[in-house]
Amino acid sequence: MNLPTFAHIRDAAVRIAPYARVTPVLRSERIDALVGAHIVFKCENLQRGGAFKFRGAANAVWSLSDEDAARGVVTHSSGNHGNALAIAAQTRGITAHVVVPEGAVKAKVDAIVAAGATVHRCAPTTAAREAKAAELVASTGATLVHPYADPRVMAGQGTLVPELLAQDRRIDTILFPVGGGGLASGCSIAAHGMNPAIMLFGAEPEGADDAARSLEAGQRVGPFTPDTICDGLRTLIGEPNFHVLREHGVTVLRVSDAEVIAAMRLLWSELRVVVEPSSATVLAALLRNPERVAGRHVGAVLTGGNVDLDDLPW
Repeated sequence: MNLPTFAHIRDAAVRIAPYARVTPVLRSERIDALVGAHIVFKCENLQRGGAFKFRGAANAVWSLSDEDAARGVVTHSSGNHGNALAIAAQTRGITAHVVVPEGAVKAKVDAIVAAGATVHRCAPTTAAREAKAAELVASTGATLVHPYADPRVMAGQGTLVPELLAQDRRIDTILFPVGGGGLASGCSIAAHGMNPAIMLFGAEPEGADDAARSLEAGQRVGPFTPDTICDGLRTLIGEPNFHVLREHGVTVLRVSDAEVIAAMRLLWSELRVVVEPSSATVLAALLRNPERVAGRHVGAVLTGGNVDLDDLPW
């Protein structure tokens, strides 16, 4: 299986340095007290494009040969990855095609269009997304940049971990949301490449808990119908991503949508940041499972902040 190594992540960090932001970390003494641990929030909601996705997209775009880049890039995305790929394509002056399922968050689709990509609509199923993307690859000759199963994307996402550990060297636990698994796998490889003793947790909504069920069963589960407000985590975990999580001993913690909404509000009141429901899963998981991290130093990844302010879930 074509998986990135820690060396690939180091290379990716150098490759994307001229384009990606070093995002800040934030802390709250009240949240520390509620969880019983030292929590450092890595604010990828302040990354270019408003989400961690830019790291992987930039690494994929700038890994292309000049000949391949000239033909452009294609992806399918419910929002953040499509926006990130469009922005990354802009940095190299190439075209981007993004397949977007019906029902995607309007603010995210508007951002993709504003970044200069061509949007192609499809039915809201994984099969429809993949079929339309394959059709575009065939007709344009562009390179497919998969949202989470592409090793270049995984390596790019993993670059946030060296930043995080440099910002707080006491961190012994890292927690990230799990959807398709690009971030989770990249962070797992990076974390254990730097310190094999780091404890790894994923956070996943109960209505899209395929990664948790897959790890419990020891094999990847089949397609499912998601039922969660966490639009960024409705995707079935990728095959290579599942293998990385299993290899690195990641434990996935489930949270309810109600817990996610409460965590979103708490992050606003304590840190003054507005994050997507998918991002808030990490705090929801900490509040639901404080015994898992009691007394530890936790790096929690806030993955994105692209929300429609006219349609906040509270």
